[in-house]
Amino acid sequence: MTDTTTRRQLSPGWILAILTGLNLFNYLDRYVLSAVLTPLQEELAINDGQAGRLVTAFMIGYFVTSPIFGWLGDRFPRKWLIAAGIFVWSLGTILTGFAPTYVSMICFRVLVGLGEASYATISPSLISDSYPSQRRNNAITIFYVAIPVGAALGTIIGGYIAAHWGWRHAFIWAGAPGLLLAAVLLPFAEPRRGQAEGRTSEAAQKPTVRDIAKLFSIPDFMLVVLGYTAYTFALGAFGLWGPTFLHRVHGVAVDHAGAFFGGVLVVAGLVGTMLGGFAATAWQRRNPAGYAWTLGLSVLVAVPLGFAAFLIPDRLGAMVFMAAAMFFLFLSTGPVNTLILESVPINLRASAMAVSIFMIHLFGDMWSPEIVGRISTATGSLQKAVLILPAALIVSAAFWLGLAVKTKRAAV
Repeated sequence: MTDTTTRRQLSPGWILAILTGLNLFNYLDRYVLSAVLTPLQEELAINDGQAGRLVTAFMIGYFVTSPIFGWLGDRFPRKWLIAAGIFVWSLGTILTGFAPTYVSMICFRVLVGLGEASYATISPSLISDSYPSQRRNNAITIFYVAIPVGAALGTIIGGYIAAHWGWRHAFIWAGAPGLLLAAVLLPFAEPRRGQAEGRTSEAAQKPTVRDIAKLFSIPDFMLVVLGYTAYTFALGAFGLWGPTFLHRVHGVAVDHAGAFFGGVLVVAGLVGTMLGGFAATAWQRRNPAGYAWTLGLSVLVAVPLGFAAFLIPDRLGAMVFMAAAMFFLFLSTGPVNTLILESVPINLRASAMAVSIFMIHLFGDMWSPEIVGRISTATGSLQKAVLILPAALIVSAAFWLGLAVKTKRAAV
């Protein structure tokens, strides 16, 4: 008897709720680093470039292993891969708090990235198999609401714990819950691939390496991913250096900078992600390019807001423009991931997510935090260094608007 017949399958709502909750811890653990960066640098005596390399180390573990998990996720039971990923990233987060040296911390951040690669690659395919296409984007949007909420909690909680008990405790307490939650899906049967669309036989076909390589020949998929890469380049470095920018350029206290940045992530991220996702679903029902227009236009609006946030001399003005830019950037969170899943064959969804993760991090935020840090170190000005981030958003908007125009023309 198969796992599907011997174990109870969760309803789509429960699957979405559990995966969203786990995704919250995923991003909480990831963003603790940005909240404690200043005291961490002081204790370990590392400069901005070395601090940025901690994110690079995470990304090496994340993007290098994502194709492996994508290949596994299209072939084997996904709940076991998810459980293993949660356990590994939680363990790596806890060990970061015990790291005695900079080199050991680099190793532990690689471990965190490896664990998160499994979860981020495979979880969206479970959701896509639970919800039909007309409801899928809303479900994906809810799943990715965990990004701003988890990132905000990581920033707020990390900053608070660091201020009261030290930065090491922030990592230890952030990672501990994951060790207990890793097995939450194991007692239940997972949805069959293609179940939501009644295409289980097609989805059951095991993709070959050649099939995965053909993803790079799908124009819509590549336009989504290339735009996503430039977007991630900007957002990844912004997530690390945002609180430090407020502290260093505008004199905001470390814990207050973390609290503000975290608060904006909660409000702008939650509202922006939900509004962008649900509005894009409504737009897509009337216009086949609705998802793509949402991506391109939202990022285009964020460009001048980003430049203003980094250039305006007034502290309050900088914070207002920063919050506005973050709001518009989060409008695209749901639709971009839905497009990745729906622009490829049904039996390649986990692999498509893996390729996307590989691309956006190899050419995006694997390097951007360190690049900003090294420009800051070389010029002596973090304010000048962060200006490359809104510039990268211009590239992102160009790819996504190009996809919108292409999709609209194809529908005529």
